[in-house]
Amino acid sequence: MRRDFKEPARCRPDLVIGREELFGSARDQLVRGGSVLLHGPAGIGKSTVLRALAADYGESAHTVLRCSATESESHLPFLALADLFGLVLDEISDKLPSAQRTALESALTGRGESTLQRDGLALRLAVLSALRALAAAGPVLLVADDLQWLDPASAELLGFAARRLGDTPVQLLCAVRTEGQEYDRHLRASPPDTLAVRLNPLSRSQVSALLDHRGYTALPRSTVREIHRTSGGNPLFALELGRALGENPAPPRPGEPLPVPTSLRALVLSRLDMLSDEARRTLLVASAGARPTLSLLHAAGRENAEAETAQAAALGLLATESEAPAVRFAHPLISAALYAEAPAQERRAVHAALSTAASDPIERARNLALATTGTDPEVAARLAEAAALARDRGAPSVAASLGLLAARHTPPDGSPAPDEHRLQAAEDSITAGEVDLARDIAREVLTRATVPADRIRAWEVVIEAAGQALGEVDSVFPQALADAGDDPRLLALVHYHLAWRKLIVEGDFAEARQEAAHTAELAARGGDRRTELFALSFQASTEILMGHPLAPTTIKRALKEPQDPYVACHHNGAGMARFRWLLMSDQLPEARATITGLLREVRRRGMVESEVHFQRFLADTELRSGHCGRALDLARESLRLARDSGIGLGASAMLTSLAEASGGDVDRALVLAREAADRAEEDGDQMYLSRALAALGYAQLVAGDAAGTVASLRRVRELEHGLGITDPARGRWQGDLAEALVRVGEPGEAQDVIDVTREHALRLGREGVLAVLDRAEALVRAAHGDHEAALARLTSVQDRLAKLGYGLEEARAAFAMARLRTRRAGPTSYDEAARLFRRCRALPWLRQVDAAALEGTAEPVPPTRAAPAADALEGLASMERQVAALVMEGATNREIAARLFISVKTVEATLTRVYRKLGIRSRVDIVRLAAGRQAK
Repeated sequence: MRRDFKEPARCRPDLVIGREELFGSARDQLVRGGSVLLHGPAGIGKSTVLRALAADYGESAHTVLRCSATESESHLPFLALADLFGLVLDEISDKLPSAQRTALESALTGRGESTLQRDGLALRLAVLSALRALAAAGPVLLVADDLQWLDPASAELLGFAARRLGDTPVQLLCAVRTEGQEYDRHLRASPPDTLAVRLNPLSRSQVSALLDHRGYTALPRSTVREIHRTSGGNPLFALELGRALGENPAPPRPGEPLPVPTSLRALVLSRLDMLSDEARRTLLVASAGARPTLSLLHAAGRENAEAETAQAAALGLLATESEAPAVRFAHPLISAALYAEAPAQERRAVHAALSTAASDPIERARNLALATTGTDPEVAARLAEAAALARDRGAPSVAASLGLLAARHTPPDGSPAPDEHRLQAAEDSITAGEVDLARDIAREVLTRATVPADRIRAWEVVIEAAGQALGEVDSVFPQALADAGDDPRLLALVHYHLAWRKLIVEGDFAEARQEAAHTAELAARGGDRRTELFALSFQASTEILMGHPLAPTTIKRALKEPQDPYVACHHNGAGMARFRWLLMSDQLPEARATITGLLREVRRRGMVESEVHFQRFLADTELRSGHCGRALDLARESLRLARDSGIGLGASAMLTSLAEASGGDVDRALVLAREAADRAEEDGDQMYLSRALAALGYAQLVAGDAAGTVASLRRVRELEHGLGITDPARGRWQGDLAEALVRVGEPGEAQDVIDVTREHALRLGREGVLAVLDRAEALVRAAHGDHEAALARLTSVQDRLAKLGYGLEEARAAFAMARLRTRRAGPTSYDEAARLFRRCRALPWLRQVDAAALEGTAEPVPPTRAAPAADALEGLASMERQVAALVMEGATNREIAARLFISVKTVEATLTRVYRKLGIRSRVDIVRLAAGRQAK
């Protein structure tokens, strides 16, 4: 019968938030028969992971023995041993030699005197024999938490046995508190095959997920960010801080640290009593400073700062960095707890000292505000100046905090009014990606604002904070239009967001374009150049996606002077519209240079939302260029930033799915694509729904699920038709749909997709799309048995894609050609495709090449004996092969020149070389050669 002693409430592995990879590696180690030692600092989550592993893996063990030591009981000898063996002693005692049984019973029951000094060998052998006796009936799992509090006698006995278990099916799953590498001592007392697993701090998104799971869902993202910073990613500390905020919903004052609950203060400040009073005051000054240094402490009146900080470092309160000028706390929570412990009057005195000691004007203003009570126009003015300086430095989050402080110190009848400072703070919060804080500020202003301009600014913030979920703020638009009245400037602001609503919620590109044009006219009448530029940029973007002939003209209007620096680098500005045009027009180097410059500028300005989008677009550019590894790194970073900020999650998940399918993990790509599609469905965002489904279709194609690809991409076709999107360069999914249709036995529908798409691509000059369509058409021809024409088409396609710079698509063409050319088993015919995929770091595709090479012919072709001239055709140079292939298709010299971007004279000269190499006299002989190859 299976036994599990002292089993607590089950902890499901899916609740181990942020530890999924770690949990998987530890479980794999246990499955292999090894042991695991979890280690890390207090509160890092060792016990949670330990319980989850025991609950998950313990089912496969015949016997599970448990012990959990505590500091208060660590002086009691053999206590852990009693926890482990107390309930099984009667069962195993008769299996032990008499001397061992007597020693073990005495140690566990306390009925006789037993010590390591007197019965050392008998006790050591008894523990080893007991474990072997239990293992004889089935595998044994020994679960021990808090090894650091294990009584020394039990630790010695267990270590002796662990080192001698050999092949006995006994595994140890243990956790120990460590700060550095001192886990080595416990590892030496474990079985030789023990895996040491260190638990590191959680990321900001993981802390956010943990807080959500525990019910702290109403916390603004700015607060979650501060919880993560203060806790240092420690889950216990984060949960305690979240609990304190939940019990005291009043947020901390701007510029001040989070409130620290008493439980954490006692935990991290236990060593504070060992400091002198003067050293404690010095640390308080350091805790109140943004970037404390010894020179700052001296300027703030702490004359003996060196000695006092050295005393604190010796106690582990400060990190020791002899080369660094900064005074850094060993953990952010120590600083926050120290500040929270100090009386309010003492804190104000510290801030007053820092308001004159700090060299930075932003720091001086912040400390002056925190040292001042009540309203003070002079303090408010200095805070507003500091906020403007922070904005110029690219620190909008700091600017928002200073703006809120300015509002707090501004008299009700002050000029500017308190709400003007609040609205500026809300707009800075939007720039910084702190949308929850921005929305809360705007909603508060709307409860009392009566000036139409202030109300429209607040409504704008509420709409911006909704992101792609514009359907959730539908009720805002009638109220905003009413507040705008007949003022063209205010109306332009509202109609700009209405244009976005028509695109995202209604999915109507034509209406969105008209609304944007109307907005530009209103803004021009109202003298609002910034809104006019935004509207023109939006109009240009919709026209690009629609394939509208006026798109280039509108882009020029949006780029016309005078420009607004903020709009110029914004993700909805003219720079972005130009980038989109370049990308869709196959101008990859220029597109890369443009988006790289935009990304550099928004990072300098601290524009988080634009950074999320531009990083994703740079990843898209690299992916199209065939730099899959680089694209994957950028996409993953964009997704991390999106998760941290709550901005652009669906779009980032969509692009990361494409990058994963091309250069990473296909299963991960499928998960991300479905996540993006679900989010778009939830937000009612039809525009990104089609993009997400296109990503899903591509991932399904790479995964070998052609039927799934067809289902996903047919829906994309329907959605884009309804949206009025005619430019195939927007999503470039049409070639994938045609290829999947061929795979499922629908070449007729595939040809229809190719024909319809080619018409639009020819009209818009989308050469990259045309090349991919030709690749798909080659597969259609091959499906009809016309392999030679298919090979000729693929030869041309590969070189055209290489010339355009589409590395991954070029490799896919080479792969398709290898599939058709292979006439016998062996990897040699796939060498070119493998080389190109390897150059792109397209690992999922490379695995497909390897599989095809092992299988031989993925698409069997009857073996034929090629004519000598045909063999010679294979040996032509790249350009010669392209020209010959197009001649075989019946193309004229002028058509060949247009397709290959060369002159007619170059075509003629190339043909002359082809004739000479093949031993023929005219293009008619090339056509005959093609016909002869098809007949064989």
